[in-house]
Amino acid sequence: MRRLPARRPTIRDIARRAGVSESAVSFALNGRPGVSEGTRERVRRVAEQLGWQPSTAARALSGEGSATVGLVLARPARTLGVESFFLRLVSGVQEALAARGLGLLFQVVEDVAAECAVHRRWWAEHRVDGLLVVDPRADDPRPALLAGLGLPTVVIGAMDDPAWEPAPDGALSNLWADDAEAMDSVVARLDALGHRRVAHVAGLGELAHTRRRAAALRRAAERHGLHVTSVTTDYSDAQGAEATHRLLAAPRPPTAVVYDNDVMAVAGLAAAARRGLAVPADLSIVAWDDSVLCRSTHPPLTALARDTAAFGRRAAEELVALLDGAPARRTRDATPLLVERGSTGWAAAT
Repeated sequence: MRRLPARRPTIRDIARRAGVSESAVSFALNGRPGVSEGTRERVRRVAEQLGWQPSTAARALSGEGSATVGLVLARPARTLGVESFFLRLVSGVQEALAARGLGLLFQVVEDVAAECAVHRRWWAEHRVDGLLVVDPRADDPRPALLAGLGLPTVVIGAMDDPAWEPAPDGALSNLWADDAEAMDSVVARLDALGHRRVAHVAGLGELAHTRRRAAALRRAAERHGLHVTSVTTDYSDAQGAEATHRLLAAPRPPTAVVYDNDVMAVAGLAAAARRGLAVPADLSIVAWDDSVLCRSTHPPLTALARDTAAFGRRAAEELVALLDGAPARRTRDATPLLVERGSTGWAAAT
């Protein structure tokens, strides 16, 4: 049996539990005179037991909603200043929301436990009317939490974990692109160029799309008879460069490296140069998610390209549809396309 979404506690609930009037609850919670200290303490204790939080929006107090949707990003904050993907995604989200007069409440936290805490607080405070959720991961605590809160939600990214399976009458939609198909296209092209040893400098290991890309690489390698390896990082340029140095120092180093973002690919290009390697004569490089950065290096980087801002707009539009009462659905977005530039070429003879 599907669990019904939890209902936010109200002043009326507190009054009923504490055995006082609603006006007494208002006086007690707002620190106004008119109630005894004993009543004030009892009301506050009941409010805490019920999980009540004050609304921070006047519209929420009137029952009209907050006219705001939320997005929490559980990524190391130090990596966001150099990675353009989320900036472009959020710009597309904001464009679609602004067209409907909706605001975006955005917060960065260190881990998914902190993200769950933010979701619970926003729900209790009537802070948001819906949520955008990114980075599905293994053993993810968010599906159960979101089902309990009942907030309309759009998950951005493929939901491989059965825990994400939405109920037919639920309020959880999904927008996703096929990372496995994109990785297949990269491996097929590298194979055609004669590469037999391919490395993957991936992002955070707990993310579902990291695991999906690594698994797709292994399957494609088996089909083409290639030797492959994947290493995980925090998406930063520092760890991208460090991973590249380790890979290139191996007795039989890769002749091609696929990076999970543009920043690490540029760092890998610099790391190869420091080791005296020419790109693409000695090493081919492919970046995930094309950007101005990829087009500005020498040589310019081969990359998997998609319109990330448009991807964000479509995610926001899916959420607006849920807020308007449309049924939840899963929508597949276009697969990123491989754009070849100067960083890929024929494998060097080894």
